[in-house]
Amino acid sequence: MQLRSIVLVLTTLAIAVLAVFNWAALSATVPVYLGVTTLEAPLGLLMLGLTGLLAIVGVVYVLSLQGSVLLETRRHTKELQAQRELADKAEASRFTELRAFLETQHQQMHTALLARMDHLETRLAARAQESDNTTAAYVGQLEKHLRARGADMHLV
Repeated sequence: MQLRSIVLVLTTLAIAVLAVFNWAALSATVPVYLGVTTLEAPLGLLMLGLTGLLAIVGVVYVLSLQGSVLLETRRHTKELQAQRELADKAEASRFTELRAFLETQHQQMHTALLARMDHLETRLAARAQESDNTTAAYVGQLEKHLRARGADMHLV
């Protein structure tokens, strides 16, 4: 319990105990001046009733205040939830855009890599053909030399 609640409960108990112990004095009839007229009434009971009425009004005020705070809190919670959903959608949209950008970049890199590999393959085939031609030329020259030597050896 909070300190305020303890003080309120103790004050209420003190009023109730004093009222019970002094019931005879509270219910004694005395002249009560109301501003315009005077009448005979138990002043203690009148004051006790007004104190009870004040307590009831205070409790009703606190309950209505607490209810309005709860409604305001609920409204804020709904607004926060709506803002959170909006932020989540915006973040999801950014992720979707990032994914599309990355896929585009990947596709471009893949296309560039394939083009480079095709270019390298063409150059490799040309170099292989050139190497084959050079080797064939060397082999042709060797055959020519060997035939020339073979013919020279037959002559000797």
